[in-house]
Amino acid sequence: MANKFGFLYSDPDIDTSASGSTPYAIYDNDASFVTESVQVCQYVARKLGHPVMQLEFNSGSIYATFEESISEYSQHINNYNIKNWMFNQYGADTKLSGSQWANETGSNSMGTGSVDVVHPHMGTSHVLSEQYGEAVNVGGSTTVYSASIDLIEGQQEYDLQNAFSASVAGTALTGKRIEIQRVFHGPRAAVSRFWDPFIGTFDQRMMLDQFGFASYAPSTTFVLRPIYYDVLRAQAIETSDYIRRSNYSFHLVNNNVRIFPRPDADDAGNKIWFSYYIKDEMTETKSYTADKVTDPSNVPYKFITYSEINASGRQWIRKFTLALSKELLGIIRSKYASMPLPNGEVALDGDALKSEGREEKTLLLEELKEFLDSVSMEERSRAESEQAESQQQILNKAPLTIFMG
Repeated sequence: MANKFGFLYSDPDIDTSASGSTPYAIYDNDASFVTESVQVCQYVARKLGHPVMQLEFNSGSIYATFEESISEYSQHINNYNIKNWMFNQYGADTKLSGSQWANETGSNSMGTGSVDVVHPHMGTSHVLSEQYGEAVNVGGSTTVYSASIDLIEGQQEYDLQNAFSASVAGTALTGKRIEIQRVFHGPRAAVSRFWDPFIGTFDQRMMLDQFGFASYAPSTTFVLRPIYYDVLRAQAIETSDYIRRSNYSFHLVNNNVRIFPRPDADDAGNKIWFSYYIKDEMTETKSYTADKVTDPSNVPYKFITYSEINASGRQWIRKFTLALSKELLGIIRSKYASMPLPNGEVALDGDALKSEGREEKTLLLEELKEFLDSVSMEERSRAESEQAESQQQILNKAPLTIFMG
């Protein structure tokens, strides 16, 4: 076992600062960190009793706890940001890849303290809405294709899957399964059939006017009617066609379509178009999602920039550094339970220091977590809701103005 007296503490200066003396050198290029490392080292040493008491570790051990304290603070700040903005980060920003992290050193590995605020957007709600739009054929991110079939006299049933296969023969789509979205087969829109047997030439309109029919024929009437009149008239035409005629319609099951009415000789050779999705394309991962955030592990938050931490944050870091240093010194002194003296020995306080350090760490972490939770987006929304409710209660008790007419 090495002699502990070979590692006694002595106050450092700027030439022997933390720069180049920390385990990971995360903040060594930050001028504020380098300058303050000497002051933090002296602060911790004084709180532990130096120079009245000798400390059985050197300044390098305190630099290590200082670096760890900043990283611990950085972790909780990053977690706070991820908690507030995770759903806005999905697919929104370039994720932090392993190669990026491996290639970054020093100040380049910092970021949280200097990045812009996340702008709220619809996030995953927009992604879900794309799926619903795709399902009802009003949007989405999957390409809609079209093809056609030729009507055959007397044949009502057609296999659209075979029609698709014939249209893509020899291409990469051969053998793919399709999902039919729309079949373009039906009567003309009722609104296009608002015909009037009284419409004619100017002379005819004059005649209608002479016979008193000008107020009844739509081509010569000047009565303003509500818009629902046209809607009801279109519905009447469509209902009449459906009940009184062999209406244009189709029945689709498993990509097999049955056409109504039965095609006759005049329909033979006419085309019926249909639109469809390729099933594989509906389930494949889209290329535009590459290198995007997928989970909290690759949100592009990095180690915090120490020079941009405010006074309250730095004070927490100092206290946490002291707690870590107490625990470390307690572990060292526990290895040497007693110190021999000429007339006996003296017991060291290793266990007490370990206990104090761990208790202070726990309290500081709880304090930081409670504070961050109190300023989260969720708490802000709750506070605004309570404030609005309280304001409404105050306004309800205010006397209303009496209007004197």
